Amino acid sequence: MSAPKKIFGIILAGGEGKRLMPLTADRAKPAVPFGGQYRLIDFAISNLINSGLRQVVVLTQYKSHSLDRHISQNWRMSSLLDSYVTSVPAQQRLGKRWFSGSADAILQSLNLINDERPDIVVVIGADHVYRMDFQQMVDAHIASGAAATVAGIRQPLALASQFGVIDADAETGRIRQFLEKPTDAAGLADSPNEVLASMGNYVFDADALVSAVEADGELATSGHDMGGDIVPYFVSRGEAGYYDMKQNEVPGSSPRDRAYWRDVGTIDSFFDAHMDLISTLPVFNLYNTAWPIRTQSVNAPPAKFVRDAVGRIGNAIDSIVSQGSVLSGTHLERSVVGPGTLASGGSTITDSVLFDHVHVGQGARVHRAVLDKNVVLEDGATVGVDRERDIDRGFTVTESGLTVVGKGLRVAR
Repeated sequence: MSAPKKIFGIILAGGEGKRLMPLTADRAKPAVPFGGQYRLIDFAISNLINSGLRQVVVLTQYKSHSLDRHISQNWRMSSLLDSYVTSVPAQQRLGKRWFSGSADAILQSLNLINDERPDIVVVIGADHVYRMDFQQMVDAHIASGAAATVAGIRQPLALASQFGVIDADAETGRIRQFLEKPTDAAGLADSPNEVLASMGNYVFDADALVSAVEADGELATSGHDMGGDIVPYFVSRGEAGYYDMKQNEVPGSSPRDRAYWRDVGTIDSFFDAHMDLISTLPVFNLYNTAWPIRTQSVNAPPAKFVRDAVGRIGNAIDSIVSQGSVLSGTHLERSVVGPGTLASGGSTITDSVLFDHVHVGQGARVHRAVLDKNVVLEDGATVGVDRERDIDRGFTVTESGLTVVGKGLRVAR
């Protein structure tokens, strides 16, 4: 009987997340709060840990303090079993320069692979919302004989131009082409209206990955990107396989949320992902205890809903409210509220996402808005009600009409 393969996990978490500004003005994209008490990084780490990986590094770079702190405080594993989740900031091991791409991040961190000497390396992104059992993908990778395997998820053909698309040979299990945001992609043979979009998740034979990033590092013309350069390298050699997420069976999942995956790279997609959480039968179910999404344990009392000082009764409909929040005579609907939020009498919060410790004053109104941490709305203030006024006040307003208020701002009446 052969010894089990040693598997090492790498999470690429150095992204700046410009399209999520101003939420990324003071933090890395993977550190952006999500779903009330979580951070985006929690989904990547939870998936790896739930899949049985016990040695995981998170490569960080851009404004990484809150991300590093979150990982160090909350993701502690047993050193007795040689288990760990640890963040590794850019170390400039190859000269006085930062990471120039995701492949370069791995190249500059090869000491981590050399120290652990794994057989298999799982490389994933840090800012997608989904559930996935990576052990199943690793098993498929080993059985295929490929040096590299790319995870793909089925997406509508009409959205092909938004993703890296896998042109797969179903008979050989290999990738024929890896198409970056194609405008003329063909549908799948068994589903003409869908394409196989790259999830940004990869499994590699360790020695093949090391050779590939070292060769890529010598190319001045390379963008040093995993999807743009490393995957095409393996495709050109006939060594790249694919894994259809449709095969993945996550414990506790339902047909409704089984193949859920969101790239929350824009304000609109970030907001839409929150709206996916709050229906009676959610498209993505946070309450799957068979495959938990783990995060920090908030040291706060339970959420409380009370009448306000003059006896007005509030209500909460189709919403998530985190610990430590107190809503007094507030109408809350289709919204996600982070820990420690205070909402005063006569206020209304609809179709919105509030981060930690937001204060909504008496009679204030919030509609189709994202409020970052420590935002204060004075009594009678509004956000998301008057688009032009929001723009004049310097708030970010998307084309779809979402208003975003940056961290710690005070909104006057």
